[in-house]
Amino acid sequence: MLNIGSTPVSSGKRGLFQNWLFQLMAIFAVGVALAFVGCGSDDEEDDHDHEDEASMEETIEVGGRQVVVLEGKLNADRTLSADYDYLLKGAVFVEGGATLTIEPGVEIFGEQASNGTLIIAQGSKIMANGTADAPIIMSSDAAIGSRARGQWGGLIINGSAPTNQGVTFGEGNTGAFGGNNPADSSGVLRYVRLEYAGIEFSPDNELNGIAFQGVGSGTVAEYIQVHMNQDDGIEFFGGTVNLKYALVTGARDDSFDWTDGWTGKGQFWVAQQYGDDADNGFEVDNSSKNNEATPRSAATIYNVTLVGDPSGSESDNGMLIREGAAGTYANFIVTGFNKIGLDIDGESSIAQAEGGDLVVKNSVFFENGKANFGDEKDDDGFDEAGYAADNGNKEADPGLVAPFSKTAPNFTPGAGANAVSAAAPPSDGFFEPVNFIGAVSPSNNWLSGWTTSAQN
Repeated sequence: MLNIGSTPVSSGKRGLFQNWLFQLMAIFAVGVALAFVGCGSDDEEDDHDHEDEASMEETIEVGGRQVVVLEGKLNADRTLSADYDYLLKGAVFVEGGATLTIEPGVEIFGEQASNGTLIIAQGSKIMANGTADAPIIMSSDAAIGSRARGQWGGLIINGSAPTNQGVTFGEGNTGAFGGNNPADSSGVLRYVRLEYAGIEFSPDNELNGIAFQGVGSGTVAEYIQVHMNQDDGIEFFGGTVNLKYALVTGARDDSFDWTDGWTGKGQFWVAQQYGDDADNGFEVDNSSKNNEATPRSAATIYNVTLVGDPSGSESDNGMLIREGAAGTYANFIVTGFNKIGLDIDGESSIAQAEGGDLVVKNSVFFENGKANFGDEKDDDGFDEAGYAADNGNKEADPGLVAPFSKTAPNFTPGAGANAVSAAAPPSDGFFEPVNFIGAVSPSNNWLSGWTTSAQN
């Protein structure tokens, strides 16, 4: 059921689309003629263009709104106008070098019945440039109150940046990715909220909320929320893309995950887990096939808040770094996980830590169930606690305002976060200078207004 009621917090522009309307539409689908929107005058050129675009596809009027059905392959440049809503029917591929432009405030719904999914192929781009007042929403077509994890596919972006697997193919037949262009651009994601995705094709083959597959550093990705995803929230498969201002809430598996040689940058990330079903805050791998594969996963990430759920039966480790992964991780707050706060696992990643190529520093770990620092399986002999102390990490209460609230979370730190001094990020044009740890400044809650905590 297409839910026109899933609105941005600030827009207030939709009325609910009731079940019976969708069912009626389905019953009479064969007899429904295509609805063509009339053209405007020469003085209304922008409206004219939008109407021409909508007229090329099936358009259904629902509750006074025009809903454009997208399916198959989009091989030409296309703009999705805020004058319409959009329904993804099956796997929708943007390919052939086409650019999909999405205006602020657009709502896109993935159809449950056909596993609606949006896939940006190598060489094509998505230009999704929302705003705080008009974020771009990608959600389930279920009714409010009936939404749940895994009701549609999600967003997959395939680029031509290097991976340590060469050119390879994404899960669920989502296309080829990888190559030799670290500066490759797949477009822009800004103020994008993606909800209730992650369909399961088969056991252990589920889609992530957003999959950055071989995506390059020319891509802009900032102010992104993935909410209530069936598999990982955001996952990187190799590539060099950078990500700033990111929130993952209620992911069933890992909140942030990467593998296959991702070497990008990140700053201001929040993960909040729901303990009914969750795994790790960070699951960081190089390659399970060859721990020494190059390029080696070696991200540089500053200012992150990872929140588990001590009241739930799930929610495992805050940071699990393994399989040869390296990187620099600084100014973190990690709290509330039921197992370990920081676990550096396996000979290859331990070697990276001992050699100085894996650094976790200037961070606070607090009340993680089994231990703040340690080994979940107690089988590798590495002293995470000693390593953490040597790198300026502390066990202290950061005083987060309301980190475990599932209706009105607040990740602003208190005075306890001053137990460590913030490490200065690189001055390279991507990172912002900071004097605090965690993802949220006491003076700037960048999460306000465009994110959601709704769970159905």
